[in-house]
Amino acid sequence: MTTEPVTAEAGRDFIRDIVQADLSSKKHSRIVTRFPPEPNGYLHIGHAKSIALNFGIAQEFAGKCHLRFDDTNPTKEEQEYIDSIQADVHWLGYDWGTDLYYASDYFERLYDWAERLIKAGDAYVDDQSQEEIRVSRGTLTEPGKNSPFRDRTVEENLDLFRRMKAGEFPNGARVLRAKIDMAAGNINLRDPVLYRILHAEHPRTGTKWSIYPSYDYAHGQSDAIEGITHSICTLEFEDHRPLYEWLLEKLPVPSKPRQYEFARLNLTYTLLSKRVLTQLVREGHVSGWDDPRMPTIAGLKRRGVPPAAVREFVKRIGVAKANSVVDVGMLEFCIREHLNKSAQRRMAVLRPLKVVIENYPEGQVEELEAVNHPDDLSAGTRKISFGRELYIERDDFMENPPKKFFRLSPGNEVRLRYAYFVKCTGVIKNDAGEVVELRCTYDPATKGGNAPDGRKVKATMHWLSAKDSVPAEIRVYNQLFANPSPNAANFAADLNPESLEVLREARIEPSVAADNSGEVMQFERQGYFVRDKDSAPGKPVFNRTIGLRDTFAKEVGGKG
Repeated sequence: MTTEPVTAEAGRDFIRDIVQADLSSKKHSRIVTRFPPEPNGYLHIGHAKSIALNFGIAQEFAGKCHLRFDDTNPTKEEQEYIDSIQADVHWLGYDWGTDLYYASDYFERLYDWAERLIKAGDAYVDDQSQEEIRVSRGTLTEPGKNSPFRDRTVEENLDLFRRMKAGEFPNGARVLRAKIDMAAGNINLRDPVLYRILHAEHPRTGTKWSIYPSYDYAHGQSDAIEGITHSICTLEFEDHRPLYEWLLEKLPVPSKPRQYEFARLNLTYTLLSKRVLTQLVREGHVSGWDDPRMPTIAGLKRRGVPPAAVREFVKRIGVAKANSVVDVGMLEFCIREHLNKSAQRRMAVLRPLKVVIENYPEGQVEELEAVNHPDDLSAGTRKISFGRELYIERDDFMENPPKKFFRLSPGNEVRLRYAYFVKCTGVIKNDAGEVVELRCTYDPATKGGNAPDGRKVKATMHWLSAKDSVPAEIRVYNQLFANPSPNAANFAADLNPESLEVLREARIEPSVAADNSGEVMQFERQGYFVRDKDSAPGKPVFNRTIGLRDTFAKEVGGKG
């Protein structure tokens, strides 16, 4: 699947209104935004909303957007995550040009500024344990209590902080805290931790550092160093904004960015918690971060979801100030809408049932013409082989059908797409009484799908030649969770036991087996499918991107 550059398209929301006003008033001559992921996991579709917002604003207002890794916790960060994040941003159609940065680029300056805070009496070294600090912070209704180490002298604090940097103390022995107000109504201002001791190897700085800045300390200062004009965050950072601004006021930063918050993405039948996604992978509930059931961008890509459909989805849900839950059906609609226009049509039989056309000459094969896309004549046609022995979909036959079953049944006539009318004349069963083969006759006068005498049939079915079709493995994916509001605290209880069905005896057109393009195609009457990376020569594997209609909703009694 190729990714095309995204064309800037003007939108309207409260953040874009702010940006436009800032440019009109000359507050800023150029907009600079940033997408600042922590490299401790793979990106998910919620990040796609932030990526599209930050990069989209930069494009629309002739500014630029930085990609910056907030790599301040070496115990959870890996190069694999850094590489995957860059690949995902590019796949979505965005590019940061030369503006790739890391918080670790600024470790020296951040340390120097921390010493400046100490010298100004705005920070101190605390010997309390993590639990003691948590308890002394107080609650939403009760003020915190000052640390017994809060009134250390500047000299003592500097000495201890420099010894922390030198690696003299073990993990957790001491932290550096801002000295603000332990009675502040906003708990984030109750002497937050700025540095902690971590004897861990960093992906970029190795073992140079024994102390690392907190996210809250590094984030705003990194924005200021890079000249970010609009620091756009999700709503959970709203309570952190006063600390963001306090640090910018206390330090000699080269610029004063402004933080704005928007509602994060919440989807039905989906959990976007990084903790949950990590557990899903580590506990083996999925095959990896790019499992097609995962809401990760890597999972969406492997499933065959087009990046344009993700961008359209993000555009449709908009940017708001209040949290809400978006029906996953909207994402599915965007996927189907895009693929319906772009995907070429092919035929595949997922659960084969053999058909022998008894009045068709043995050994004879004829080539029929099939269209590649019914709404796009420029897509052309292809040849498909028709012979005496075929495969149809097992669900397209019933021996004792209900009244409104119009597909194949004993004595009933149907149309085989692009081919002929056929009628079922016999049923062959195995010793267990299961139908294993059908006997049929065809009407040679109906070639192309119409009867000269004007008789009508009520069903048109797909099929494949038994001789020429190719065996394939088809993976049919459904929602990972069966509950529209899965419980993050006990997510395993809400997992959908039917989220994956593997069909190892499916059959596909030879042209599908030979196509290594990675483009999504529509298997007629089945859905949209894409070749999986597990494919091997002679053993094609295809993933279902999405069905043609919302069958999951009917199965679970909700929207799916």
